Amino acid sequence: MSTEQAGRSIRCLVAKVGLDGHDRGAHVIARAFRDAGFEVIYSGLHKAPEEIVQAAVQEDVDVLGISILSGAHNTLVPKVMDGLEEYGAAEDTLVLVGGVIPEEDREGLADEGVSAIFGPGTSIEETIEFVRENAPER
Repeated sequence: MSTEQAGRSIRCLVAKVGLDGHDRGAHVIARAFRDAGFEVIYSGLHKAPEEIVQAAVQEDVDVLGISILSGAHNTLVPKVMDGLEEYGAAEDTLVLVGGVIPEEDREGLADEGVSAIFGPGTSIEETIEFVRENAPER
């Protein structure tokens, strides 16, 4: 799949949820997505799950990348997924999580609807290719 879908670029929201203030990785991935031709929106720091959901729905994003390094992924990510479900956007949004996610927590996040988890050391190229191959067609 190319970066163009029905005449528009893949739209991505890179989001920082909760009190996690470590945003270097989010900035790196946002820049890499932009350089790959994606349309990128960055949430800024310290957003509540509801704010992330609102931004994803209002911006009609194809991809929601959640960057979380606080250890609160089992609490905050399900709240985001529930919000997307509430708005009927869960099936039309590819949800990715980036950060230090313990192996034992990955299956639970997948059960919540997270499509992929990218940890430290994942190449930017791998992440971009995953988005290109899996972003929903609109």
